[in-house]
Amino acid sequence: MSDEEKEEEQPFAVETAKTGRAKCKKCKCPIEKDTVRIAKLMANPFSEGKMKAWHHVTCLFEVFAKQRATTKRIDDPEVDINGWTDLCDEDKRTILLKIEEFENSAPFKTPKGKTEDSQKKRKTSTPVKGTSIDEKPKKVKRDRSTSKEGSSDGSHRSKKVRDEPPGPSRDDSFEEFQRVCKDVAKLDAYTDKTAVVRRMLTNGSDGAGFKGDAILWCRLLLPGAVKRVYNLQSKQLVKLFSRLLLQDEDEMLEHLEKGDVAETIRVFFEKSVVVQPARKSVLTVQEVDQFLEDLTCLTKEDEQILHFRSIVSRCTSDDLRMIVRLIKHDLRINAGPKNILAAVDNDAYKAFQTSRDLVTVLERCLQGSKIGKPSSSSAGSSSGNKVSLSLMTPVLPMLAEACKSVEMAMKKCPNGMLSEVKYDGERVQVHKRGGEFRYFSRSLKPVLAHKVNHFKEYIPKAFPDGDDLILDSEILMIDTKTGQPLPFGSLGIHKKSEFKNANVCLFVFDCIYYNGDVLLHKTMTERREILQKRMTEIPNRIMLSEVQIVHDPRDLAEMIGKVLKMGLEGLVLKDISSKYEPGKRHWLKVKKDYLFGGAMADNADLVVLGAWYGTGNKGGMMSVFLMGCYDEEHRQWVTVSKVHTGHDDATMTMLQDELDMIKIGKDPSKVPPWLRANKPMIPDFVARDPKKQPVWEITGAEFTNQGVHTADGISIRFPRVTRIRDDKDWSMATTLNELRDLFKKSSDSIDLSLLLPSGSGDVKKEGDGSKPGKLDAYLTAEKRIDEKPESPMKRNKTPRASNTPTSSKQINEVDRSGNTTWNGKMKEEPRDGVKADTSSREQEVEEEVERPKYYAFVNGDYIEYSGAGAPLNWVEGRKPTDGLPTDAKPLSSLGDNELKSRTILKGAPVLLASGFRKTKRKHIRRLLKTLGARLLRDQERSMATHVIHPCKEISSSAVHEYEDVSRTARHVSVEWLEASASASRIQGTEEHAVELTGDYCVCPCRHR
Repeated sequence: MSDEEKEEEQPFAVETAKTGRAKCKKCKCPIEKDTVRIAKLMANPFSEGKMKAWHHVTCLFEVFAKQRATTKRIDDPEVDINGWTDLCDEDKRTILLKIEEFENSAPFKTPKGKTEDSQKKRKTSTPVKGTSIDEKPKKVKRDRSTSKEGSSDGSHRSKKVRDEPPGPSRDDSFEEFQRVCKDVAKLDAYTDKTAVVRRMLTNGSDGAGFKGDAILWCRLLLPGAVKRVYNLQSKQLVKLFSRLLLQDEDEMLEHLEKGDVAETIRVFFEKSVVVQPARKSVLTVQEVDQFLEDLTCLTKEDEQILHFRSIVSRCTSDDLRMIVRLIKHDLRINAGPKNILAAVDNDAYKAFQTSRDLVTVLERCLQGSKIGKPSSSSAGSSSGNKVSLSLMTPVLPMLAEACKSVEMAMKKCPNGMLSEVKYDGERVQVHKRGGEFRYFSRSLKPVLAHKVNHFKEYIPKAFPDGDDLILDSEILMIDTKTGQPLPFGSLGIHKKSEFKNANVCLFVFDCIYYNGDVLLHKTMTERREILQKRMTEIPNRIMLSEVQIVHDPRDLAEMIGKVLKMGLEGLVLKDISSKYEPGKRHWLKVKKDYLFGGAMADNADLVVLGAWYGTGNKGGMMSVFLMGCYDEEHRQWVTVSKVHTGHDDATMTMLQDELDMIKIGKDPSKVPPWLRANKPMIPDFVARDPKKQPVWEITGAEFTNQGVHTADGISIRFPRVTRIRDDKDWSMATTLNELRDLFKKSSDSIDLSLLLPSGSGDVKKEGDGSKPGKLDAYLTAEKRIDEKPESPMKRNKTPRASNTPTSSKQINEVDRSGNTTWNGKMKEEPRDGVKADTSSREQEVEEEVERPKYYAFVNGDYIEYSGAGAPLNWVEGRKPTDGLPTDAKPLSSLGDNELKSRTILKGAPVLLASGFRKTKRKHIRRLLKTLGARLLRDQERSMATHVIHPCKEISSSAVHEYEDVSRTARHVSVEWLEASASASRIQGTEEHAVELTGDYCVCPCRHR
């Protein structure tokens, strides 16, 4: 037979690509030069004979998976493929592996009559190194540490070998790992979760003792503690697996909107006809760990697909889902380092907070003691041996909680405080060992080199005798001419070039290690003295933070006013006797948006223009919102902020139906002409008609200008929704011109009279016969607000109007008992730069529909007031003693929609926990009715969005009482109701979450 006749007879051809210009018929991508390409001969429509349709090797087998069983495919390479003998042995092995892998996972059987013939023919083919293709697979004793049989990935092993048990012990099987994860996820109590892990690590799967790798188990149970970098986001994973499983990418992306990419891949894995899930899990935790480690080294899409293909055929659908969750650093078991490490040793979590080297901590804790059992030595010596700081390993930084008043600061720091300027930069932990430097961010990741590399020149000069040290510091840009810090965000590599006369400066504020001495247990005063003695400041390069010792509340108020007037972020307050406690939130931070319930914060009334899907528990629903304002000059809507906090679950559920949105899926081509948005701000949904969308009051730390938004780059930093403005429509919301004015006058809008004494600054002392100064009145009011009387109905505090701190124009008189008395009409005072709502059209709207604007407790009665000061409603049975106005309306007459729009709790379904005394329970039920909540009966427990507890801490023995309550319900103390009543608007639940020895819910509150 001639060569031409042989070529005509062979249906496939193979060669090494010569130029890299030809494109694959399947994926339409170029086939790179010097890579193996394989062609299927097809009829030539333009002439006689046949033409070659070139494919990537992988793509051709994907085509085979979709074709009918009778269609010709490769049975024997020597017979079917022209050019086979010209290939090198390595390329032959690659194709032979593909053939075998395809036959083992093919959705159809080989047609009758061909199997025997092809197997006989293939005996003459080049064997794969380590496993002969023509031999029947032998039962091989597996090496449990690698689980490989002659191949780097084990992908060419026969089905018989794959179905064998993973080894004599199940303690390291991936199936057992998943079983433990499922058991942990089912439990709510923290102690119960720890018990499951401790039982496994102590007894093993068979109860005869744990024989596996405890350190590897803990590493996999805590994928977020020491993160591997895979560079694979959810959409990239979907793209990879749509190619690997031959599934429709758009369908997978639509399923992804539910929020769990691992579940999406599991569902489509089970649908795939190319690769079928294994019947039984045969993977070990060592194999999975090695797979993940190798994945971190791959960056090209084709390499990643090939790597996934090496393991997918051996995975069950549950295996693959768990592997994807490991890649996403979230196992969905609601357990963190505290839960898992407590199962290893009582001191393990404390040691991990001090040194984030997980492996070293585990090795230290596992030495000489049983897993999960307390050390036989005393607690002090045990802790001292296990909890130690490691140079060049990041230490969990000490944190600060929000300080809402001067009074709170004085209570939290009874010994006096170090009042330190809070610099608006990036926190950096500096480690120095000899000439070696490492820099870690607040989240313990390495800091970008361009921000810190030059410090290695200056730190040795600033600490001439500091051979080894760990510094806690902040880096920010400093104007070298004025010495003033530049705005947050100016540290970016592109932003830095905009500031020619500026340096990156390191502001040092703490030292926790110096020349072999661990300083964690020294007081704040002692640590500060070490810095002052050992550090030499280098102007505009290495600076010591500015501090002031404070014992008097008036001095603190003076300093707060000073830093806010200078445009700085605020203060950090530290008790002078405090120790450095990694991970603890025992410092205090003072910012203007924390003070007076947010009265000093920057805010604007913005319109909801779009929304994004949430993730996790909020997957599949709109939970992140695009806020914007109207540009009157260009007659377009522009973006201002992206907000995802401020709504409770009940409101979020209601918004899904109330917001009129159109899905565009972040597609720039579908953005309507009325919206001007940059690409990063294109949402999943846009409003059908922005003029019919609700107006929300958005409050944040300050106005910023970072450029990503189209409202001249103006945005709000740390935004949150503080009020749904039912009394306003789009025409009354903040416009772009008004936003510009607010941005310009942001620092000037601070009402320092709330902090500083009037006049020359002298504070009038008590008992001198004259009227008290403003600071005295402020402190007195603070003291009254911070007190917690038995009945919250007597806590009379009037909330501020929109954009305006509470002023004397709103409150006519505060009597001696602290009760607020209302007299006459009230008007909303506009902030500087904001136009008053005085147009005739707006006045007509106000006259047509009176809506509540002010709330108050008067003589123990809860009343809602209109913008003109007229009472709108009250709770029956709690009427004012001097009679009721004719236009007042009882809450009991309101429908559900009105109740939600007019009251504080907006009809939220609330459940009272057990444990309330009879009189207290009666009082709380009345308060809930006053605030407009819906009090649930026992048969309605599953509908609760909030559970009110009488105390701040509950034991795990009470878990069974809430089995029929939704896990998304918020568990809060009764103080949450009091705070909502006092502020006249619903408060966040995190601050009032009950302290639980067991987790009742999956809400984001910090319970532990």
